[in-house]
Parts: sequence; C-alpha cells; structure tokens
Amino acid sequence: MKIVVCIKQVPDTNEVKLDPVTNTLIRDGVPSIINHDDKSGIEAALVLKERFGGTVTVVCMGPPQADLALREALAMGCDDAYLISAREFGGSDTWATAAIISAALKKIGYDLIITGRQAIDGDTAQVGPQIAETLGIPQVSYAEEIYDIEDGSKVIVKRQYEDRYHIIEVKMPCLLTALTELADPRYMHAGGIIDAYEKEIPVIGYEDLKDDLVLEHIGLKGSPTNVFKSFTKQAKGTGELHKELSPDEAVELIIKKMEDRHII
Repeated sequence: MKIVVCIKQVPDTNEVKLDPVTNTLIRDGVPSIINHDDKSGIEAALVLKERFGGTVTVVCMGPPQADLALREALAMGCDDAYLISAREFGGSDTWATAAIISAALKKIGYDLIITGRQAIDGDTAQVGPQIAETLGIPQVSYAEEIYDIEDGSKVIVKRQYEDRYHIIEVKMPCLLTALTELADPRYMHAGGIIDAYEKEIPVIGYEDLKDDLVLEHIGLKGSPTNVFKSFTKQAKGTGELHKELSPDEAVELIIKKMEDRHII
C-alpha cells in the first residue's frame, strides 16, 4: 500500500505580510512550519503504515525552502519525499495548485492520498477535494478517525459532520482530508533527523509535468480566482466601561447604543 501525504509549508506568525500588488503572501523573513492539519495527516499515515504495512511518501508544492518541511516529515518516519517547485507554479490559486499536484501524483503513484482539511494561511479547504476531483477518485473530507483498511482495498473512516458524524466505507484509491483531531503528531527523533538530511529530495518541475498541464491554466496569470482585496486582521478599539448600573439601566443603555448604530 502506497500512502501519499500532501503537506503545505505555512507562515508561523500572526503578523502576515501581504504584497499589495499581487495580493499574495510575502514569505521572505517569516518563519514557517508544516500546516497543522497536514501534520496530523502525516501521523495518521505513519500509524496506518505500522498497522497494515506499506510506505508513506510526503509531497509538498512550494518554493525551494519547503525542502525543510519535507525533511521534518522524513525525520518523523516518512519513507520518501518530493518537492513540487517551479517558477511557472508561483502564485497559483487552489484550482491551479490542485491541477499541478494531481499531475505530480499521477507520476508518483498512490493507493491512499491524505491531505489536511485546510491551510492556516488560506483557510479555503479546497485543494484536497479539488485534487480528488481532478484525479477522478472518491474522497472523504473532515476525517476525524480512520478505523480500518479492509482487504487492502477499502478504508473505513469516521467523518465529522456538524452535530453528528458519518461512518463511511470508501474504495481505494481514494483521498481523505484530515482534521487536526485525526492524530497527535509524533516528535522527530535524532536518528530520523540524521537520516532525513542524508536523503536527496527529488524536485518535480514544470518540464516533468508539462504533458499533463496547460501553461495558461497555472501560476498567477492562469489562476481563475481574482482576489479583490487582502488585509490583515485589525485590532479592535477600546470598549466603553460603565460601572454601577442597575439591570434596567444596563438594558436601557445597550438598547440606546444599538439604536444609535442603527442595529435596531
């Protein structure tokens, strides 16, 4: 069984910087980590490998420095890794990103694909499902627990759904999007770190995938999503504090404030 985990390297900061021209993140000088949901996906894959055998391959699309995220995954116990990186891929939205990753996955091969539910820098929760649609395979999103793999051909998954959950049996090959609750990631160990930095991580570029991609449909110019405006979260102003009011006076004050702001 070949398990492939798709991860993303994301900024580890609340002080996100944005390029005012392209409306994309400025990553230079910002410390990065493996996206939280993706890291849970890595752990879930490693647990499946320990239970049922097989291999775990980790894949990341990003700039050259995403190599560090891949080596962390290798140090956790993944068997091999691939970096998907090329200038032609820069600025891709979720649709273009899914097309690029799908083209790479066709070359790598897979039985089970695990992605994070969503990335903390984009919060779209779109790339995983879009990969499944592009590859034409079944998917289960919001995976909270993986119960079993039966006969090496189907996965039984607990899926979070609003105020309840679903138990779903899905035939492989398939894709799961992992919640953070799916697994508690293990720490890297010293031997794993040494081995990770001795491994060569292949880079998959545009030339490797061009037969499955349309250049005009990838990258910033080929992305159909048009971000009108991006902005960082603004701090709220200081509120008003009114002391020693009776309940009736407090209610009257609140109603007056809401009327002044035309809320009621």
